[in-house]
Amino acid sequence: MYIQRELKKMFHFCRSQFATVLITGPRQSGKSTFLQHELKGIPYITFDDPVNREFALADPNGFLDQFNGKPVILDEIQYVPEILQYIKIRIDQRKKPGTWIMTGSQQFHLMRNINETLAGRIAVIELCPFCFKEADADKKKIEDIVWIGLYPEPVCYPKKRDMWIKSYIQTYLERDVWQFGAIRDLRSFEMFISLCAAFHSQEFHPADLARDCGVSQPTIKSWVKILEASYFSILLPPFFKNYGKRVIKTPKFYFSDPSLVCHITRQPAAEAAIKGNMGGALFEGLIISEVWKAFYNTGKRPAAYFWRSRGGLEVDLIIPLQGKYWPIEIKLTSTPSAGHAKTLDRFKKLAGSDASDKGILVCRTDRRIELPGNNIAIPWYDFSVWLKKMISKPQDGASSQ
Repeated sequence: MYIQRELKKMFHFCRSQFATVLITGPRQSGKSTFLQHELKGIPYITFDDPVNREFALADPNGFLDQFNGKPVILDEIQYVPEILQYIKIRIDQRKKPGTWIMTGSQQFHLMRNINETLAGRIAVIELCPFCFKEADADKKKIEDIVWIGLYPEPVCYPKKRDMWIKSYIQTYLERDVWQFGAIRDLRSFEMFISLCAAFHSQEFHPADLARDCGVSQPTIKSWVKILEASYFSILLPPFFKNYGKRVIKTPKFYFSDPSLVCHITRQPAAEAAIKGNMGGALFEGLIISEVWKAFYNTGKRPAAYFWRSRGGLEVDLIIPLQGKYWPIEIKLTSTPSAGHAKTLDRFKKLAGSDASDKGILVCRTDRRIELPGNNIAIPWYDFSVWLKKMISKPQDGASSQ
């Protein structure tokens, strides 16, 4: 069963403009399946196969000659970064768009080699796990989305959920992190991941984590960069504009998929997870992840922030769109009310002309509801549709930080 991906349009545009296109993203997000479906008939080579890997490393020119300048898919390119310099030479000799199509999963090694070798010759786009539209989220319960997650395999085959997530996390630790020498103390790193899951959707404080894990603050900071680079987590940066208030300048931490949090924190079942103490955090993280996917699927870097003043004012999301800052609140409630819009109104008042005149409440309502103060409540499964439309419009000098 193949589900058409939202990245399709951006991918084919990049392929028509660049000799090389790299699709990166988390392991098991569907990169190989996507390319084999979109580029039927084009040779597919995976460097997961040791035979292909050894051939490419031992005789790079001989390996590349077999394709005779025709398009080819090179999967898991991070295993043979040495071949990139030979591809560069061929690109410079024959700049034909769409010739070299690559995938890679480990950003922390891959992107350094790409930037050093193929800068200006390659388009880099990200394929994330399913977004709400791809997963038909509007036809599903929020409990099931949070529990099963949005990686393609468990979405398509829910019975695999428990074993798949357990194996995915173990593979991430033992293969992606340990094999590449990024972590020296795997046990402490596992503890770090467990603590991060417990603080999912909260401010990220390296000092506290360093104390609990028994490592230094620089180590914690390097570990969280690894989680980010491998698409395992998201750090939502704080919004720095003051507007007369002292603001928090610590980022918030989220796992990129709620199923990972449910597994690591040992949630007993789907309904218990969303109704328990972590329900609000799981829901908030799900929406934040969807924001990242909306940007990536349109070929753009995510631009989103949160705002919390030391006086207690908090807005879950601030997104610059159409030259204005849009305040967005994320609440698990199914009954939106005027009270839920108070922080939206306070932000708009403080930000003045910098802010959009409309605020958004993302919640479990089943329809759009107008709220006082020119605010609107949007069903959670419709939010990314609204956001993608806003991102795709010309931004008219939208503000950025």
